[in-house]
Amino acid sequence: MFTKAITKKPCRALIDGITTAMFDDGTPDYELAAKQHDNYVAVLRSLGLEVLDLDADERYPDSCFVEDPAVVTAEFAIITNPATDSRNGEKYEIIDAIKKFYSDDQIFHIEAPGTMEGGDVMLVDKHFFVGQSDRTNAEGFKQFEAIVSKFGYTAEAVPVTEGLHLKDFVIYLENNNMLVSAKMNEEPAFKDYNRFVIDADELYAINSMNINGTVLVPEGFPKTLKIIQDLGYPTILVNNSEFSKIDGSLTCLSLRF
Repeated sequence: MFTKAITKKPCRALIDGITTAMFDDGTPDYELAAKQHDNYVAVLRSLGLEVLDLDADERYPDSCFVEDPAVVTAEFAIITNPATDSRNGEKYEIIDAIKKFYSDDQIFHIEAPGTMEGGDVMLVDKHFFVGQSDRTNAEGFKQFEAIVSKFGYTAEAVPVTEGLHLKDFVIYLENNNMLVSAKMNEEPAFKDYNRFVIDADELYAINSMNINGTVLVPEGFPKTLKIIQDLGYPTILVNNSEFSKIDGSLTCLSLRF
C-alpha cells in the first residue's frame, strides 16, 4: 500500500533530455509537459498519496525522472549512482527529499564503480528484479543485493537486451500478473508469472503503474488498456506524450512508498 510519493517538476531544459527515440521522436513541448506533470501529480493525490512535488532544476534536463536516482521501500532508501554524466549529479539533489522520510540509518548508497538507475529495479513482493543494462552494472547489482538482504529482501539480476531500462519492457501489475515485451516473455526469471505480451506497436504502454489497485495507463494504447481492464483492474488514462519523447514513462516520474 503506497501512502507517499516524491515527484519533481520538469524544467525548461527538458527539451535537451537524453533520448534514444525509443518510443517517440521529436522535441518535448515544455508547457505541455508541465501540464501533463501537474495532472500526473493530481492523479496520485486523488488515489490517496501524500505527494512531495519538488521544484524544477534547470541543471539537470532529465531530473523530473526521480525514479532513477533512488530506490525506495517502506523500510529503506538507496541513493543510486546514475551511469550518465549528465544525470549523475541528480543523486545529490534527491537526498534532501529522501531525508524528509528516512533516518540516516535507513539511507544507503551505490558507490562507484557500481552504477544503477531505478528504472532497472522492479519489486515483486519482497523480491527485486534488477536489470543489467547500460545504466545498471554487475557491481551496482552486487552492492544493491547486499543492502536489501539486510531487510529480508532478495534480488535477482535480469539482462536488459533491448532499450534503456528493465521496466520499459516488463512491469508487475500485482496478483501475479505481468505485462511484457515478446523478448522479456522468454526470460526464465519471469516464467512463473501470468505474462501478457504487449504488441510491438504498444510497447510504451508496458510501463503502466499500479497504485493501490488502480492502474495508470498511458493514453493511446487501446489494446494494452483492454488487457488490463479485462484482468479486472480499475484504470486511469494519463497523457504522457511529452515525456515519451525523451524515453520517460509513467513510473519514471515518481518515487512511491
